Amino acid sequence: MDETDRQLLSRLRENARESTAALGRALGLSRTTVQSRIGRLERSGVISGYTVRVAEAHEQGLIRALVMITVRPRAAAGVEAALRRMPDVRALHSVAGPFDMIAEAATASIGDMDALIDHIGDLEGVERTTSSVILSSKFER
Repeated sequence: MDETDRQLLSRLRENARESTAALGRALGLSRTTVQSRIGRLERSGVISGYTVRVAEAHEQGLIRALVMITVRPRAAAGVEAALRRMPDVRALHSVAGPFDMIAEAATASIGDMDALIDHIGDLEGVERTTSSVILSSKFER
């Protein structure tokens, strides 16, 4: 993967629906070259799929938070499975440092977030949680 592929991936992260012609113009490549590179990235498994990004206007009223989770030894798989079943948990990351996992959550209200964080803290295998409410996002890719 070269620098052009990295730039292409960055643009696709911002808008996977951007036309190959627009991507080509932005990267100084032909449309067919962009199609070829995307195809190669898909076949090699670098691009494993595409997803939906919801408009900021729709997300505007949601309360979003990062929930840092400390897990008891050998309990990570069970905690992960339980968190996967919670629709308000949008992503789960395994991390190095003082916490074992970081969950990204979004709820309709502060009360719902409070209940979700309590529910996460009550899961079998969770030792403790620390949460940070997200005030704003400067950019996402």
